Amino acid sequence: MATEQESGETLRESTRSGPYVAFIRWMESLSESAFAYFLLAPALLLMTVIAVYPLIQTFSYSLFANQLTGVERLGEFVGFQNYVALFTGARDASLPSSFLPTFSSQFPFVTNWFNSALMVTLIFTVFSVLFETIIGFGQALILDQDFRGRRWVRVAIIIPWAVPIVIQGMIFFLMFQPNIGFLVGTPGNPSIMNQLGPLSISFTPLRNTADSLFLIIIADVWKTTAFMALLILAGLQSIDRSLYDVAKVSGATKWQQFKMITFPLILPTVLVAMLFRTIAAMRVYGIIETMAGCTTVPSLSCLVVSTFNNSLYATSATVAFVTAALIGIVVSVYIVKFADAEGGF
Repeated sequence: MATEQESGETLRESTRSGPYVAFIRWMESLSESAFAYFLLAPALLLMTVIAVYPLIQTFSYSLFANQLTGVERLGEFVGFQNYVALFTGARDASLPSSFLPTFSSQFPFVTNWFNSALMVTLIFTVFSVLFETIIGFGQALILDQDFRGRRWVRVAIIIPWAVPIVIQGMIFFLMFQPNIGFLVGTPGNPSIMNQLGPLSISFTPLRNTADSLFLIIIADVWKTTAFMALLILAGLQSIDRSLYDVAKVSGATKWQQFKMITFPLILPTVLVAMLFRTIAAMRVYGIIETMAGCTTVPSLSCLVVSTFNNSLYATSATVAFVTAALIGIVVSVYIVKFADAEGGF
């Protein structure tokens, strides 16, 4: 009697938990790759909702007319006409600056790089990411050492990264204002920044595109180097310290240890950090707007904002989608050319 009662309770318990048990067994039957995709499914779904769908909508908006101009009617489907107008310069009249570099009328082989939003963005991206990686790598190597006061040095390095972009932009804006900032003098009383030879800046640097871009790169490097340093430091501290002990016993010098142990093992982390910074740099807007303004230093994001504020919604969508496409190309290059060669991200 007791046995039958226990069997009945076991049967009811298994029936009650049947779907849960079946789900657990189904997950256990999955292969490793299928289980990984199952765990990634929620993140992929969220990414589709907040990123892919808006991107598709942006592309669809770029296929319609901007405004009432000529035979175009507001909202009329024009296909890739906005893209053609953007890449041929026909849309430059409605943009604060040209999208592509323009050739000089007197010197056909000389291009006006600094008035092109695409080139300004690429120049900013290349130099800011390059210097942030080099300086961040050096900071990470220093912070990876055991020395007195290391905690306070880490805090000092992180502080610039914690400063909001608007406040950072205003700090550098005031630093390079004539008669106010200590880094810019006057024609009668030039500062050291006015006497640096090839790197000399004008007495109104934030009104000149080349000087402004140079100073904006400095400001961005000052702020974001800490981000690179922290990511690289995390990679350095994940290296097995016994490898260095073996290298010391083998008589390897510090340079040989760096070349044979540190650099190969830290390279994937460096590439990930560079990828993150490259994506962010190609979307630069805040530091430009607060320091010099988008009319002085145009970027792709500046074009998107200015055209949207001028009710040129289709052109804004076109530039935004082109920017997203360029970022996608850069990410693909990182993954295909670097990540796979170094063992992947």
